[in-house]
Amino acid sequence: MVEVICDTNFLIHLATRRIKNIDNLDVEIGKVTFVVPQVVKNELSELAKKPEKKQDIQSTQNYIKSFKTIPILGSFADKELLDYVSKNRVIIATMDKELKKQIKNNGSSVMSFLNDRIILES
Repeated sequence: MVEVICDTNFLIHLATRRIKNIDNLDVEIGKVTFVVPQVVKNELSELAKKPEKKQDIQSTQNYIKSFKTIPILGSFADKELLDYVSKNRVIIATMDKELKKQIKNNGSSVMSFLNDRIILES
């Protein structure tokens, strides 16, 4: 079982879009569990205060209710995830191009979306 650490945008996309290969992930990639850093939960709570984002954020918060929360704390999710990646080899789920590049430079892998399918980049 591989834990995949999700950033904010990835979770919003996961919760609000129809992902074509979500049911075949264990065949395509292996058994994955999505986990949510506390800093990302905090970011979602902040975003929920913005009226134009409220609907998507509430859907996302409901979607991730059963996901395990991990104690990565701080004020800015991208920075905290990079700090974490520099000390641990993990898979980070993100759509952020700059963050992807930095994660790969640190020797970890990235999970992302391509044409509404989940893909693994390394």
